[in-house]
Amino acid sequence: MRQNLDSLILRGGRLLQQFVVDNCVKMQANNLRWISLNQDKIRADLYKGLEDSLHAGEHNTENVGRRTILPSSFVGSPRDLHQRYQDAMALVHKFGKPDIFLTMTCNPSWPEIQSELLAGQVPNDRPDLLTRVFHAKLEELKMDVLERGILGTVVAYVYVIEFQKRGLPHVHMLLILDQNDKLTTPDDFDKIVRAVIPDEQVEPKLYKAVLKHMIHGPCGVLNHKSPCMKQGSCKKGFPKEFSNDTKQGNDSYPLYRRPQDRPAAPLRENSRVRVDNRWVVPYNPFLLLKYDCHINIEICNSIKCVKYLYKYIHKGSDRVSMEVHNGDEIAQYVDARWICAPEAMWKLYKFPMTRMCPSVDRLQVHLPNMHQVRFEANQPISSVLENPRNSKTMLTEFFKMNSVDPNARRYLYREFPEHYRWLSTSREWQKRKSQQRVLGRLYVASPLEGERFYMRMLLNHVRGPTSFEHLRTVNGVTHPTFRAAAEALGLIENDESIRQCLSEACSVRMPTALRRLFATILVYCQPTGLHSLWDEFFPYMVGDYPTSNTTNNCVFLTNKLLQDLDRLLRPLIKRISDYTELPSLPETTDDIDELPSIIEEYFSIPVPDEDLACVATLNSDQQIAYDTIMNAVISKAGCSFFVDGPGGTGKTFLYRALLATVKSRGEIAIPTATSGIAATLLHQGRTYITFDFSAST
Repeated sequence: MRQNLDSLILRGGRLLQQFVVDNCVKMQANNLRWISLNQDKIRADLYKGLEDSLHAGEHNTENVGRRTILPSSFVGSPRDLHQRYQDAMALVHKFGKPDIFLTMTCNPSWPEIQSELLAGQVPNDRPDLLTRVFHAKLEELKMDVLERGILGTVVAYVYVIEFQKRGLPHVHMLLILDQNDKLTTPDDFDKIVRAVIPDEQVEPKLYKAVLKHMIHGPCGVLNHKSPCMKQGSCKKGFPKEFSNDTKQGNDSYPLYRRPQDRPAAPLRENSRVRVDNRWVVPYNPFLLLKYDCHINIEICNSIKCVKYLYKYIHKGSDRVSMEVHNGDEIAQYVDARWICAPEAMWKLYKFPMTRMCPSVDRLQVHLPNMHQVRFEANQPISSVLENPRNSKTMLTEFFKMNSVDPNARRYLYREFPEHYRWLSTSREWQKRKSQQRVLGRLYVASPLEGERFYMRMLLNHVRGPTSFEHLRTVNGVTHPTFRAAAEALGLIENDESIRQCLSEACSVRMPTALRRLFATILVYCQPTGLHSLWDEFFPYMVGDYPTSNTTNNCVFLTNKLLQDLDRLLRPLIKRISDYTELPSLPETTDDIDELPSIIEEYFSIPVPDEDLACVATLNSDQQIAYDTIMNAVISKAGCSFFVDGPGGTGKTFLYRALLATVKSRGEIAIPTATSGIAATLLHQGRTYITFDFSAST
């Protein structure tokens, strides 16, 4: 701290809070403005799609590609949070479940803060002090936990900074311990975690610290208006039950030792509220005494659904939402964000919001020439295709490295980043000079994606492929498809590939996503042992449904799941009743009048006026085609038409006129295409997958 410096800004109180929030918002607005202004300039499409456009007579990228919205490169965006969550789950795949969940909250009474307050100030008046002191404490905590190993040797960790509504920063940290330091028994838990009020005579400092920082609420009968109260009970489960011994939790945190061995203690000096061990938040004595703040330690290795822990810490900052902007993620982010002064100051100081170790490299998975290429509007397509950088991807260069480096062939694709590093400037892999703590994660593929899904499966099992063809080669035979190669390797026999897909998804996906995946598998994968898959993954798919201890709970969960799956199947022209191996859906829950969601969406979006105006400006050739096709529509004649012409002759203009006319008559016309190009040019355009066509049809 600089001494004898009297700053008017630092004496501003709430004006200082408003000042730092305004400056943080300005900084974000500048970044968001750049993204917004470049939506029409920076495009992306499949490499193959650009080739198709060039062959079809389209030479300018102005009419090609889909717009980017709020990318994952913007820290705190939904895409960024989702990617970080997936990266964190890659740590679980490599090292196993986390062992310790640590939360530390800033204490505004820390002497480092109090000693720097100016006359008449309270901590909230100085968000600069709150953030800088907490950051310093966090760095020391990281030294204690990660370097000095006071809780055990940490092999992997992730932490996220959050801010309470009242503005105080806190950190959530998940720690994975070395195999030799794993906490497996109640005795192990007791060595680092306590949940009792210590004896005042034996540990007077710890006694005061526990009562000051580690008492929950109180709530319940002691305070019905506590924020944690929901429907008459504490949502955190306080007060806990008395227990003479620590017990292993059943898909929960352990039941820590909370003996009823001494009278209740006054919460504060001269306080009429008295608390006992049932109200103590678990803590570590050393950390509590050293940091003198709320610092909660939980043993979490008995929790089955660890994804909820990682999802919790990657939920993002507080948000409010008043309006939904269809398709405008930037506007929705701006309107929904909630920024307090300490968070604004944290970002202005450029302190990190999250950290993960080991780091995770995200590996591209794409079919031949189906990788994404970025380009600028008005850039000639030929120049995009001729640029050698655009043909290089992580995957193609992985093949190339395997073809020239025999040592590289020892590794799977996901293991490659541990031994080679990706140079984004030259777009090539380079052998690491020293072993680095880096993991690889393949982007997820769904069975709905067909060949890409099976190619990803092969990449997880085949070492050293030198090309896409080599990847499809098994025992000297080059198979025509990746699925055929996977079958030849025995990877998709007896539903094993489906089971592996669901198992992997269970570790990283929420129940809603699992239900969508299961519906996709029903339609596109034709599993043979459907009943066994249902039994195995049923608990994961109903994980977010409300439960009870009644005997009818299982029936309720089954019917609820069947109903949701049926709703997901309807847009795919399937019903849950088509799968006889599954339980039957009661007729009372079956709404036969419900429209498929694709049709509901279709009628909910109005026809653009400019498309309706196309009809009046058709040229003579377009008018002939228009009249011929509309006569077939009006007469209900089942016909197929092929409209051909060089690029720029107005085919898309004709399609827009036809689609607008049909929809304005209250009829249905859904345009589809084989890539994202035509789909973006037509109102409500979709890809071929809408009607379950394959890409090769």
